[in-house]
Parts: sequence; structure tokens; C-alpha cells
Amino acid sequence: MSSGVSTQGAAEDSHISDVADHGVDPWPSGSVPGPGTGAAPHRSGSGRGRHIDRTRFRLRDAVIYCGIPVLVVLLVRVFVVGMYVIPSGSMMGTIEVGDRVMTSRLSARASSLRRGDIIVFHDPANWLSDEGSSSLRSSDYLIKRLIGLPGDVVTCKGAGSPVTINGVAIDETSYIRSGVDPSSFSFSVKVTAGHVFVMGDNRANSADSRYHQNDGDDGLVPMSDVVGVAVATYWPLNRISVLNSHHEVFSKVPDRTVS
Repeated sequence: MSSGVSTQGAAEDSHISDVADHGVDPWPSGSVPGPGTGAAPHRSGSGRGRHIDRTRFRLRDAVIYCGIPVLVVLLVRVFVVGMYVIPSGSMMGTIEVGDRVMTSRLSARASSLRRGDIIVFHDPANWLSDEGSSSLRSSDYLIKRLIGLPGDVVTCKGAGSPVTINGVAIDETSYIRSGVDPSSFSFSVKVTAGHVFVMGDNRANSADSRYHQNDGDDGLVPMSDVVGVAVATYWPLNRISVLNSHHEVFSKVPDRTVS
């Protein structure tokens, strides 16, 4: 029996040698060798076809593994995160000239805004004409700290006096630039529905809500113009830090009903 197997294997090898140089399938249709013959079964399809399939697979993988992350980053950039360059000194003490700031767009919703938030907003009434080159990215955006919410009455008696909100004096020394008064002049503003009152941390060099009380909106910023809440500085490297909203400064301020 073992002799018969050897003879069959030799015949098959001879057949393969005879047809190899002519590109002929050594196993005619229906004569694929069975188990124990020592020959591998023939598989349809050429090597070139398999190469094309692998190429297509690699291209598909490239799209999946590279395209999807890029798409996610773009969506995050458009709908979640904003990035701005600070060209002015109105927030010095907290944010310096040349700092690059990252903002959260999700926190810019009216229902999410809180006193103390550092907000980026569209120029509400041509404020930039008073701030010179202080717009962000040479656009119509400004950056200030949110001091008053709808219903609040924000006041100050002038140099040497603190800002009060709804009759409660607040201690702003944790973020106001050192050596600068909360306000060098007196003011009193009631924040109307759908608006906020803002001030720069460098009060001596910030054309904020105090300076625009004759702009037709009492110097207030529409909440709909707020595009982001600043969360961190990310450039230059020695300035990388998380920005503090100092919500604790306003913890004793009572809320007022908007009328």
C-alpha cells in the first residue's frame, strides 16, 4: 500500500513539472488532490487579485483610522473649543498681551453663565473704537470678566470703593491687577433681561461696561453675543495655566428677579 502512494505522488510531481513552464493549472477541473497526497489544494483567483484587495483594504483603513480622528477634531474645534490671541492689556494681571486662550463654547449658553466667568463676546456696540487694537485676532471679539447677571444692580462709588452687587460689596483682589482700583469713577447699572455686565481685570485700561452706558444698552452685553468662556491659556509655554473664574468672590451675592 505504501508503494502505491509513492508511485501516485511521483506521477503527480512529474505532471506538475511538465505543465509549470506553460502556465497551465496542474490540476484539471475535478481532479484536485485529496488529503494525504502531499499537495496543497488549488485556490481560485490570481495573486494580482489578492494584491488589489489588500490595497483597497489599506486605503479603507487609512480613511477610517485617519479621517475619523480628523473629523472629530474639526467638530470639537467648531462646536466645543474656541482659540483666541490676546492683543491688549485690558485683562492684565490674569491674561497677558500675546497669550493664547482656549474657550469652552458649551459654557457660553445663557443658562450656564456665572458671575466671575471670563467671557469672549462679539463687540456689542462698537466698543472696539475705544479699545484700539484690543480685539481678538483683529476681529470683532472682546474678552472681559462677567460681573453682573440679569436682575443684578452693579454699583461703585468711585476710587477707593469696592464694587457692590445687589448691595453686597465684593472683594476682587484675587483677580484685579495689583495697584488698580475696582473703578476710578462712580457708576450704577441695573442689568436687564438677556444681558450681562462685564469689566476687565485691568480696570485702569479696560473700556468695558462702565464706559458705554450711552450706547443704547447701558453698556450691557447681550448673552446671545457670548461665544465662549475662557478656561486656559495654552501659549506661550511658560504661560500655560488654567484660568480661574473666582466664583467664590460672588458667593454671598443674592440673586435678583429680573423685572
